[in-house]
Amino acid sequence: MKIAGNAIRPGMVLNYKDKLCVVVKTEHRTPGNLRAFNQVEMQDIVSGTKYNERFSASEMVERVRLEQKSYQYLYDEGEALVFMDDETYDQINIPKSLVGDQIDFLQPNMTVEIESHEGRPIGVSLPETVTMAIAETEPTVKGQTASGSYKPALLENGARVMVPPYLSEGERIVVRIADREYVERAKD
Repeated sequence: MKIAGNAIRPGMVLNYKDKLCVVVKTEHRTPGNLRAFNQVEMQDIVSGTKYNERFSASEMVERVRLEQKSYQYLYDEGEALVFMDDETYDQINIPKSLVGDQIDFLQPNMTVEIESHEGRPIGVSLPETVTMAIAETEPTVKGQTASGSYKPALLENGARVMVPPYLSEGERIVVRIADREYVERAKD
């Protein structure tokens, strides 16, 4: 689908110079007596190469539609991860590199969204939050309440997060995966 250069937004996937690129950042600029343009920062999905390009409103670019489907994570198999389609029960292997640094939050039976283009997986999206137990942290000091200060904690999966001082080892907390931040105590 062709779109105008000024309609490009972050998160879109474009076919740029025969490469699939995800738009990271856009900025609409109108310099003095020149025509307005859209400054676009994008990254090649396969190689990771970054591009910084200008698109005018009259330029047309190819926007790529991705198929999204729910899969269930089964297990780790060396350099690949095995997922199962929720509807057909077909299993697929996906390289660990597609999950990136969020891989340590992947848990068995977790439902994820896998984006693919023409049948080839190009991205894995984990849920926004995950519930984990605190494996190790400094002891709780009596009388401490929720304040602006946080202390480091090691979770059961090996990830480090900052938690309020009143939490102790063994407690379950909700963590936002994208920025590895404490959200709240788990309600389970």
